[in-house]
Amino acid sequence: MTTPNELLAEIDGIGRDRTRGGYSRHVFDHAELELREWFTAQAAARGLTVLPDGNGNLWAWWSEPGDDAVVTGSHLDSVPGGGRFDGPLGVVSALAAVDRLRSEGFRPSRPLAVVVFAEEEGGRFGVPCLGSRLASGATAPETALGLRDEVGTTFAEAMRAAGMDPRLAGSDRTNLDRVGRFVELHVEQGRGLIDRGSAVGVASAILAHGRWRFRFTGQGNHAGATPMGDRADPMLPAARLVPEARSAALRFDDARATVGRLRPNPGGTNVIAESVDVWLDARAHRDAETRALVDELSGRAEELAAQEGCSVRLSEESYADGVCFDSGVRDELTALLEVPALPTGAGHDAGVLSARTPAGMLFVRNPTGISHAPQEHAEQDDCTAGAEALTEVLRRWSR
Repeated sequence: MTTPNELLAEIDGIGRDRTRGGYSRHVFDHAELELREWFTAQAAARGLTVLPDGNGNLWAWWSEPGDDAVVTGSHLDSVPGGGRFDGPLGVVSALAAVDRLRSEGFRPSRPLAVVVFAEEEGGRFGVPCLGSRLASGATAPETALGLRDEVGTTFAEAMRAAGMDPRLAGSDRTNLDRVGRFVELHVEQGRGLIDRGSAVGVASAILAHGRWRFRFTGQGNHAGATPMGDRADPMLPAARLVPEARSAALRFDDARATVGRLRPNPGGTNVIAESVDVWLDARAHRDAETRALVDELSGRAEELAAQEGCSVRLSEESYADGVCFDSGVRDELTALLEVPALPTGAGHDAGVLSARTPAGMLFVRNPTGISHAPQEHAEQDDCTAGAEALTEVLRRWSR
C-alpha cells in the first residue's frame, strides 16, 4: 500500500512560500493547477476516471458513476503560508485507501469516487468551501463568479484562464444526487486527539462560523502636513477593533473572534489612509451566539469610527450554520474504528455536504495542535493509521 507520506513527498515542492514559510496554493494559480494535474495523473494510474464538474471540483470514479455512491476526498488548496497536511492529507489518504483495496482484490459493489473540492480555504476569493457550496447550491453562481481576488481578477476570469467555462458553474445535481455517503479525512486542527490519546477521531460537529468585512472610511491626507487634531484617520478605529474582537469573544461560551487581515487604502507609509478594511472571522457553537458576537462588534465599530470622525460599513462575506454530523454515520464510525468523537471549530466541505447527504469526518492527530501555519504536523504512523481507518470505512460502505 502506498503510504500517505510517500504521496505527500511527491508534491512537497509545489507551492512553497519562500516569504511566509509553508505553502501558498490558491485556486487556479500555478501551484494549484500543478496539483490538479498531479491528482489527475495519480487517479488515472489507479484506473480512476476523472470527470471535472462546472465548479472546479474533480471527481475521480473507480467504476461507472452511479446512484448511492460512496465518496471521499478533501482539497488541495491552502491558506497563505499554510501547512503541509491541511487538505492534501485527505486526498492522498483516499488514494492510499484505493491502493490498499485494489491490492486486496476488492471490487466495490457501489459506485466509489475520490473528489477534490476547489477553493476550500477561500484563500484567493475569500469564500471558504466555494467549490462544494456552488455544487450544493449554497452559493449562487452569479455571486461566486463576481468575487474578486487581491489584484481584481474575478472568479469567472480565473476559471476562463484555467480553461473552464463559467457558464457551467452552479448547482451540480448530477454528481451530488449520486452521493449516498460522504467521508472526509483531515488533519486535526486543534488538540482534541492529543488530550484523548488517540491517533484517529471522528467529527461530531462544526461550529457556526463566518467572515465579515468592516470598512472604516475617513479622510486621506498627507502624513506630515496634517496636524494630529485635524485628522479623520480610519486606521485608529480599525486598529482598536482588533482587541475589541478578542474581548467580545471572551464574553461568549467558547466563541472565537479573529482579525487575521487588515488592508489600508492606499497603503503608503507617509499617507493617512482614505479607508481601512478589517476582516473578522467569528465562530461559536450556536448560530445565535455567532450572530450576537458580530452584532456586538458592529455596534462597537460604529462607536470607534464616530470618535475619529470616520464612518464604518459592515458586510458579510460568508456564513455557515453550525453542523451536527449525521448521528448514524458518527456512531457507526466510532464503533467501527473504536475511536473518540469530538467537535471542531474548523469548517470543511463535509459540513457543506452534510445538508444534502449523510456525511462524516475522520481526524488524524496533530501533535503540535497548530494548523493554518507551517508548524502544522502529523506523525507518519498516525497518517498511516488514518489511511487504514479510511480504507476500513470505504470497504464497509461499498461492499
